[in-house]
Amino acid sequence: MKIGILGLGLIGGSLGFDLRSQGNHVLGVSRRESTCKKAIDLGIVDQASVELSLLAAADIVFICTPIGLIIPQVEQLIAYLPATTIVTDVGSVKTPIVAGISPLWNNFIGGHPMAGNTDAGIEAAQRNLFVNRPYVLTPVATTPTDAISVLEEIVRSLGSIIYHCQPEKHDRAVSWISHLPVIVSASLMAACLSETDPEIFQLAQNLASSGFCDTSRVGAGNPELGVMMAQYNRQALINSLHQYRQNLDEFIDLVSQEKWLLLEDKLKLNQQNRPKFLE
Repeated sequence: MKIGILGLGLIGGSLGFDLRSQGNHVLGVSRRESTCKKAIDLGIVDQASVELSLLAAADIVFICTPIGLIIPQVEQLIAYLPATTIVTDVGSVKTPIVAGISPLWNNFIGGHPMAGNTDAGIEAAQRNLFVNRPYVLTPVATTPTDAISVLEEIVRSLGSIIYHCQPEKHDRAVSWISHLPVIVSASLMAACLSETDPEIFQLAQNLASSGFCDTSRVGAGNPELGVMMAQYNRQALINSLHQYRQNLDEFIDLVSQEKWLLLEDKLKLNQQNRPKFLE
């Protein structure tokens, strides 16, 4: 199969590694000539170009650009594609993407692989990134079933676990487990940086270990991605933030009023339920 990838960063590059290793002919498009050359040198793609027209030969195209560029890039891309080409994206927000592209392209299927890390760029691409990771598909009522089947087959070949849901439900769910953690983690960093005593600030830096590493990681990721995530999933994220603030206020109340047994009950409940989100 001929597979096109528009955007050769972490996700696009990782897709290229895996799909090419399975014998697919992979076509890559990037904004920079240097990235195109590096993608070929690394074995991520068979062909690469800065011209969208390269993707005219693809049976399916993965749009792996930043969220804000997905719709504009598809609007330009479809001028080169035959009507049979399947188009999908990997954006972490689905409602505005699906609403913007579905009327333009009948064979469009929204997608979101729940994989990655805080690194960016083609240098961060890695093999087997998607193995045993959730991969969400958000087809609409008018999406052709044969197009869905083709994409499902490709996703399964990556070793991913497929989930189907409506775009709006996807965005509400990821606001809890992906987008809210970014803002909470960023708030933790901002709070630590607000320490005004230089001695305490330096000591905190020296003592920071695994707990701080775990809780600050996602808040120190790609700033562009964080802003776009908040911008395009704004209402769901606001709702999650308000609920988080309510829970934070409850913890403040438990500590300030020395309600240690109630605090312990809360912590036990969290301990019991966390594995349900990570199995």
